[in-house]
Amino acid sequence: MESRKYTLKEITLYFLRLGAWGFGGPVALVGYMHRDLVERQQWLTEEEYKEGLALAQLAPGPLAAQLGIYIGFVHYGLLGATLTGLAFVLPSFIMVVLLGILYQLYSGMTWMRDVFYGVGAAVIGIIAISAFKLTVKSVGNLTIPSLKANWLLWSFYILAFAITVITQKEQVLVFIACGLTYMYIKSPPKQLMTSMILPLFESTGAGFWSYSKNTLIDISLFFLKAGTFVFGSGLAIVPFLHSGVVNDHHWLTENEFVDAVAVAMITPGPVVITVGFIGYLVNGFPGAAVAALATFLPCFLFTIVLAPFFKRIAKNPSIKSFVDGITAAVIGALVGSVVIIASRSIIDIPTAVIAFTSGLALIYMKRLQEPQLIVIAAILGLVIKTVI
Repeated sequence: MESRKYTLKEITLYFLRLGAWGFGGPVALVGYMHRDLVERQQWLTEEEYKEGLALAQLAPGPLAAQLGIYIGFVHYGLLGATLTGLAFVLPSFIMVVLLGILYQLYSGMTWMRDVFYGVGAAVIGIIAISAFKLTVKSVGNLTIPSLKANWLLWSFYILAFAITVITQKEQVLVFIACGLTYMYIKSPPKQLMTSMILPLFESTGAGFWSYSKNTLIDISLFFLKAGTFVFGSGLAIVPFLHSGVVNDHHWLTENEFVDAVAVAMITPGPVVITVGFIGYLVNGFPGAAVAALATFLPCFLFTIVLAPFFKRIAKNPSIKSFVDGITAAVIGALVGSVVIIASRSIIDIPTAVIAFTSGLALIYMKRLQEPQLIVIAAILGLVIKTVI
């Protein structure tokens, strides 16, 4: 299947829309990209998507943002990567800054936790469906013949799933090991590829422009470190942020940090955009801008530096097998992330019902879109918490 031509404007507007209404975190977002760009629009081939997903998981930083940057790079190079990356992140960045203003004005977010009560459960339904579709498309159908034919990929999938659930982290070394194992079994390289160089690695008085230069430097260094050395999805960066923001620097209290994570979950776009909210609470708008830039800059640089090299070698049979092995492990880890998130969002019978019915609604109500589902869940959360 050849990818259909599309303009730079079309792909940029797509990521602007995805950043504005793409709820559900990395699992859902990478699923939306596959559904929209590979299956519906056919702008990308299945191979191009898999290459981007593999590269995004191997490089540090937020998974969904990296995949978006890679997709922009595929046909439009540096300019495409820059525009898609900015378009994807900008809507949610604006939202978290506005929520930061409201947070400081009204000193607390009880209403947001009530909203998140419903939204968090609905998100589980959304990402569960996305994870299932990705599994079927990239690993194989849940049938006996498929399980026999792709038993090794299913083994990688289950292994990565189990490790993610047990360790609460996505382990990049596991992905690399799975990729190398599958490559050497399915299509071993005829000779060592010595040419391959592995990568080394003023507002309304809500503190909008209030900031400290020293704190701004500390923010930039901390979030640059987060963007450079944390691999995996938004889930992976949360423990790192908690350790630095709450325990080491004491920028936020425990409750404020929980609120920051809630903001990331109820806003569309990449979950990692919570760094913008944290930066705003610590040091106003400059803090938000610096935190977001420092977090996303490493993944942008890694992607545009490695993408040309990765794209050149991706047609090699051995590299194709390497990508297939990594993809199976990555999707297994993403499904493991669904389990972890579900354990934190489904806390009683009402949330379990919301999650289950959300998944069914997406399957059987074809006209229902994810943003509409999120709004309904938010209202249900407010109503249920008010009654209870």
